[in-house]
Amino acid sequence: MWIVAAEIKVEDRVAKLADFRGSFTTVGGTRVDALEVYCRNCRRPYEDVADIDCEAQIDNRHLIGGDQTQRAKRKIPEMPSNAKLIPGGKIERRGINAYVAGVSRPR
Repeated sequence: MWIVAAEIKVEDRVAKLADFRGSFTTVGGTRVDALEVYCRNCRRPYEDVADIDCEAQIDNRHLIGGDQTQRAKRKIPEMPSNAKLIPGGKIERRGINAYVAGVSRPR
């Protein structure tokens, strides 16, 4: 299925309505400029995938960066030679102390 990102010139009142409702109705014969055409499933441009089957229908691995079993493990950064690791204090994650400290509620 193909999606067309479009640009339509509208009046102020239609823009306000579209912003509020998330949609609007145009009159017949309105010319629509297509900004981009892409596949709805894999989000790849039309010119790249027009002649082939959508890969999202076959396998979604290309959307998540490839086969997860074949990917390299994340590298753990090494500490500089002059760095010193200092242990921090205990963080209360439950109970009244956590609530008062702001751990369990967003700020």
